[in-house]
Amino acid sequence: MGVINITPDSFSDGGKFLSADSALQQAKKLIDEGADILDIGGESTRPGSISVEVDEEMRRVSPLLEMLVKENIPVSVDTSKPEIMQYAIAAGAAMINDVNALRAPGALEAIAASGSVAVCMMHMQGKPSSMQDNPEYANIIDEVMAFLGERIQAAMAHGITRDRIIIDPGFGFGKTLQHNLLLLRNLKQFSRLGVPVMAGISRKSMLGMITGNPVDQRVHESIAAAMLAVMNGVNIVRVHDVKATRDALAVYLAMQDAG
Repeated sequence: MGVINITPDSFSDGGKFLSADSALQQAKKLIDEGADILDIGGESTRPGSISVEVDEEMRRVSPLLEMLVKENIPVSVDTSKPEIMQYAIAAGAAMINDVNALRAPGALEAIAASGSVAVCMMHMQGKPSSMQDNPEYANIIDEVMAFLGERIQAAMAHGITRDRIIIDPGFGFGKTLQHNLLLLRNLKQFSRLGVPVMAGISRKSMLGMITGNPVDQRVHESIAAAMLAVMNGVNIVRVHDVKATRDALAVYLAMQDAG
């Protein structure tokens, strides 16, 4: 999954793709590099970020979404707002990626009504504006698994079939470096929930804490994290550096195919 943020304040590519033309050019680049689906978002959820109004998020997302759908490019829309979900589904999005795990009033109903769109539900402790203030867990693996299991059941109770559901443990969303490393080490456990698992670790601050590199110099550690995630059972990696990640994964998959 290739990432395109149409925002002025996202932690990695904020401000780079605000115009429809620049966003479309980046989208085509990521597809050419081997992205299977593009995740586009009009609201930053980085630590400390503040929510934007529905109209502003719609204004940012709609031009690129409509252009990509016309090009038959699979699109995921990163949003927690039911109004944006409904618009994106009607416009032809293949997937909704919700960091709030469909907890907003009307979100479950918006996905259920579509009948076929996929949805990724992510774990987050707190809200983006304050989630990194002081995250605490008694047992992070058990607590994140329990939360995601409950959200799967809530979705299915609303008529969203299991084959449409994806889960994300939420690296960096209300978690310390130690929490994130424990999640990475124990990702195989999440497959027990019976749905595909997605991981978004690309360029995140947890990697900068390990290497000391600034956000625009975290390609190598992002690839390492994506490789470890796939080796630990993740089905989808959400990345900024598509070609570098695909090339690295090609070597791993070739080894696997060799038996």
